[in-house]
Amino acid sequence: MSGGFADWIGRSVTARDRLKPARSNALLAALGAQGDGAVGDPLPLLHHWLYFWDVRPPAGLGADGHPAKGDFLPPIPLPRRMWAGGRINFRAPLLLGEEVTKTSTILAIEEKHGRSGTLVFVTLEHAISNAGGLAIHEEQDLVYRSAAASGPKLPAPAPAPDCGWRTSIDPDPVLLFRYSALTMNGHRIHYDRPYAIGEEAYPALVVHGPLQATLLMAQAQQQLSQPITRFEFRGEAPAFDGMALHLCGDTTDDGAGMWTQQGDRVAMRARVICGGGSAG
Repeated sequence: MSGGFADWIGRSVTARDRLKPARSNALLAALGAQGDGAVGDPLPLLHHWLYFWDVRPPAGLGADGHPAKGDFLPPIPLPRRMWAGGRINFRAPLLLGEEVTKTSTILAIEEKHGRSGTLVFVTLEHAISNAGGLAIHEEQDLVYRSAAASGPKLPAPAPAPDCGWRTSIDPDPVLLFRYSALTMNGHRIHYDRPYAIGEEAYPALVVHGPLQATLLMAQAQQQLSQPITRFEFRGEAPAFDGMALHLCGDTTDDGAGMWTQQGDRVAMRARVICGGGSAG
């Protein structure tokens, strides 16, 4: 299947935006933090995901609420689309209020077959620059999958994990809706319960992968004294509303290893690297 999309590799698109403080402050407030960033302050890490909205008219959306495929992203004929993970290098700070440019390029398209059926992975590169040059280099992994006859179950109850540091949040529908709105993410699995259960066979609303990553990053910055220069994350299982989501971490020689967990199931694993640590 993916071989038919080889000519999509190398395609790129450029977007521009201004990092208005209101959007970043709104996310901080939604997470229960102080949202008082002003023009000239550093943009919190991973808040660049709040910008560069891809706003489409209703005719430009798929049934799942995502922008329809076939414009920048290839028209892969699999109905379910998720953000599977990514790798980000922070080269220079972005500042609230400044104008920035993002150039996105399709790096790879790969088809795999497993117990869950056919999977197609699309790797994107995002280069975000300000007046001083490249500030963030990011690789993003998208996964496309076939429709599910049956989906995952809710995690089984379990004691809170044992780790170096841990906090817990309630990923309730209001938080999921607010994050969807702030990122212009129309994917219905995050806010439309009948669709999530009836069409994509989930047992509840799905917690955004980028939201989990943002929560882990904020926790890492509270725990670590050195500047973070690299972040890697990978989704392992979906997390849902209606259950406590544990944000866990352990300090390592070059940063920290982290994960999110619900009940007995790890949902996301992540790693941060500080200073001149190895990118791995």
